[in-house]
Amino acid sequence: MTTMTTDSAAPRPIAARPADLGFWHSYGRAWARTPGSALYLLAVFVLAMVSVSVLASLFWTGVGLLIVVIGLPLVVLTLLIARGFGVADRFLLLLTGLPEVTEPEWNRDTPDATGFWMTLTRPLRNAHYWVYLAHGMIVSPIISTISFALTTVWLSVGLGGLTYWFWGAFIPRGEGGDWGQYVADAVPWLFGGWSGWAVEVTLYLIAGIVFTITMPWVLGGLARGHHGVAKGMLGRWSSDTLAAEVRAEAAARGAAVHAEDVALRRLERDIHDGPQQRLVRLQMDLAALERRAEAGDTDAAAELAREARGHAKAALDDLRALSSGVAPPLLQDRGLAAALDALATGSPLWVQTEVDPAIDRVVSQEAARTVYFVVAELMTNVVKHSGATGATLRTALRRNAAGTATHLDVWVVDNGRGGAVVTSGHGLEGLRERVAGLRGEFTVTSPVGGPTSVGAHIPLVAVP
Repeated sequence: MTTMTTDSAAPRPIAARPADLGFWHSYGRAWARTPGSALYLLAVFVLAMVSVSVLASLFWTGVGLLIVVIGLPLVVLTLLIARGFGVADRFLLLLTGLPEVTEPEWNRDTPDATGFWMTLTRPLRNAHYWVYLAHGMIVSPIISTISFALTTVWLSVGLGGLTYWFWGAFIPRGEGGDWGQYVADAVPWLFGGWSGWAVEVTLYLIAGIVFTITMPWVLGGLARGHHGVAKGMLGRWSSDTLAAEVRAEAAARGAAVHAEDVALRRLERDIHDGPQQRLVRLQMDLAALERRAEAGDTDAAAELAREARGHAKAALDDLRALSSGVAPPLLQDRGLAAALDALATGSPLWVQTEVDPAIDRVVSQEAARTVYFVVAELMTNVVKHSGATGATLRTALRRNAAGTATHLDVWVVDNGRGGAVVTSGHGLEGLRERVAGLRGEFTVTSPVGGPTSVGAHIPLVAVP
């Protein structure tokens, strides 16, 4: 049974932007983030003071000791500690409610970059460590000091001004300390007849109101300034994505090469154990047939001819089976969907198929060959090892918001005894490496007692 799957997306309502919700709504959201921003601005100052003390001491000590052995490990240790301070800063930024700063790529080495010295000097060869060091030792202390001073001013004046009427009464008021009376005398047209205490309370209250009203904007702006610096210095760069792509490509290429090597050795073994042995037997039968024919023993010659014919047919069947596992003509002529249907039809088990015909338009030839090989091996394993009476072969295309197919999911599910595991050197490990060669993911779920579900999640390459 073949069914076609389609992806449809219902229209989604457009979310209103903050600017469309009105001033008071935006102001309320800013106030909701203010406590977290204030806590961050105070805590990051403490973190910056600790980081500059620790990092400056360790780094310059390490630089001074570079002439001896201990200097290089000390510099490396400083870089690792700087990374820790940077991660702590990024973690504290979560208090502000601003977007999370993405983790950078810490290991840009290729898989073959191993050994003691390569591992030891890895932080020295990664620019992120040095930027984290500059942030923790120079940039963060400077901007944290400025933001801490402004934060304490706004918090103290805002909160202190609003509550001065209460706590101001407990302050001793000595001679010459009544500045409210001095202001009242200086501007009698404004505070004529007011007491010094009333003037102080009024001015503190006005200042408290102004600083409290502007507090969300000031503290929010300072927090966004820290966030912008952290995003540029502590976050992920565009080159990190390229480095990750290079490593993933190298890993995929290595997995593909290893999988092909294993497949070639297996094919060589199968040819040696199957068709080659049958052809040797056929050669021996033909030689015996020639001797019987020369001796005039027609009955024995006929019997040998029948046996030789059987061996030739068996060798031909073996060769066809081996060639179908490599690149069947049906896959080349009619596409992957038809080839998968043929695999299900040719299985001795009952197989339900749910294959999307659209896969032929979006799956490249390389991916199609790998998918066919993986499914063929899985169907063979189901027949030989699972004890199943039926199976399901299902494919599905994963699409993005624009409707473009981005991944192909292939699943083979059987109702057998279960217990299948991926073991190094065995069949499922080889299939995992083949899928990894396409930078895909291979999943095996097989509890004891069944059912067994094996799937491949393969990224697609656009086909013109």
